[in-house]
Amino acid sequence: MAEKRLEQLGIKLPAAPEPVASYVPAAITGNLIYVSGQIPIREKKLVYEGIVGKDVSLEQAQEAAKICIINVLAVVKKELRTLDRIKKIVRLSGYVASTPDFTQQPAVINGASDLLVQVFGDTIGKHSRIAIGVASLPLNAPVEIDLIAEIGEDL
Repeated sequence: MAEKRLEQLGIKLPAAPEPVASYVPAAITGNLIYVSGQIPIREKKLVYEGIVGKDVSLEQAQEAAKICIINVLAVVKKELRTLDRIKKIVRLSGYVASTPDFTQQPAVINGASDLLVQVFGDTIGKHSRIAIGVASLPLNAPVEIDLIAEIGEDL
């Protein structure tokens, strides 16, 4: 269902991004998959760069969050072979490199949360989350997102 919904939305998942340091893209334990933080990379290039509220607009940051979550889904698909094994999006953590006076981190991370609900629906896609403002992120990315999801049996 999620795979079909992505297609309907005109979203083609890229190849899962390779780690840029000493970690794995995802770890599975029990019935949970923990996806490492993803930044807005497309075709091995950072799409947006800099600090939100200074170099990056709110709208650009929301688009960056959407690219991050698409990369998260690419990692999930690589690990599980299909997104249709996702039973519940449990937790999304969003980090926004922003100026000290920027307070719209939740609006930025809505770019990712809203897409998850569009892809998985309310029952599976609505999740707990946190949106945090930080001084900087790896590679000068404006947004980074990680995810925890419950997985079901092989299809």
